[in-house]
Amino acid sequence: MNKSLKPLIEKHLARINDLRCRIHKNPELSRNEAGTAALVASVLKEAGLDVKEGVGGHGVSALLKGAKDGPCIALRADMDALPMEEHTGFPCSSSVKGVMHACGHDVHTAMVLGAALVLSEIRDEVSGSVKFIFQPAEEDNPTGGAPAMIADGVLKNPDVDAVFGMHVWPSLKTGTVGTREGALMGASDRLFLTVRGKGAHGSEPENGIDAIAIAAQVITALQTIVSRSVSPLDAAVVSIGTIRGGNRYNVIADEVILEGTVRTVNPETQEKMPSRISKIARGVAEGMGGECEIEYIKGYPPLMNSRETTEKALSALEKTIGKENIIHVEKPALGGEDFSFFSREIKAQFLWLGCRPEGVEKDDMPPLHNNRFLPDEKAIPVGVEVLAACVLEYLSK
Repeated sequence: MNKSLKPLIEKHLARINDLRCRIHKNPELSRNEAGTAALVASVLKEAGLDVKEGVGGHGVSALLKGAKDGPCIALRADMDALPMEEHTGFPCSSSVKGVMHACGHDVHTAMVLGAALVLSEIRDEVSGSVKFIFQPAEEDNPTGGAPAMIADGVLKNPDVDAVFGMHVWPSLKTGTVGTREGALMGASDRLFLTVRGKGAHGSEPENGIDAIAIAAQVITALQTIVSRSVSPLDAAVVSIGTIRGGNRYNVIADEVILEGTVRTVNPETQEKMPSRISKIARGVAEGMGGECEIEYIKGYPPLMNSRETTEKALSALEKTIGKENIIHVEKPALGGEDFSFFSREIKAQFLWLGCRPEGVEKDDMPPLHNNRFLPDEKAIPVGVEVLAACVLEYLSK
């Protein structure tokens, strides 16, 4: 650890872990984070920060003013949980039936609170200011919680020059941190297709237009978008997640509803997806005598790390965890993350925090959004250190 930060992190670590435990025990779904927000605000007020509540919903922001003038750097955490029943065996397991922190947002919130506690103690050494952003509704794709906070002015008064965020990452070992310049995570869009045919008795298919058969061909044809309409050097995924159609085993279905997701990392690729999907789906359906109605909803944009923040983050990581523990991410993940809305407004940097315990193989570590996902608690002080170090590195320029 950075020598100046280490004793402060150790001083507050028990409290940081306790806050994580309290948040984990009392998870709240997207747009219902009132209790978590109240806890966050109370901790920040106690630290002597200028706190604003109800920012873009249940969002909370707090401003730490340094002793000298300088830029304003933000740290962002997400607070919402997922509708899942927990099966981790964690002593701090969820007390709310059917709701759990299966994506590590409890850890994210605790770490940014920890960074606020640590940086508050050395504010006389800070040249500039730090804004701490606690965001609701990260899981509420395609809307997300970031746009409402941005619209409510969270990046203003003072203007934020750059923002840093972090996500626990189960494939990486505890003690390591991964990042890259440019796209780190993908755009996440929603796709709804309604295929219509003509009903008939199953013994007389010639009298109907089989919506199920059409839907099967549409699904197959959509895969050619990735293989033939997207450069092999680019990345994209079109996945159909649900199919609903038919009412009886011996009746030709007249309607099938498909729902899916489209993931891209190139903004230009994201832009052309709606028209390409529409042409293929409608063309296949009409060619088989039916029709297809398409609804395409754009969700989170690609998450882009700027060159300047990447350089600052890598410098901070070298000084804290050492070069040997920095993971230079080769290609972006196609998972969506609404931190991307911040990265679209200002310079931004997102990092992946290794949270796979020692002795646990990658294939044995439950993934994000799994009811057994439990990040290693030893990753928490590493995350606090890295976040605080990134702020200090940027403000030292």
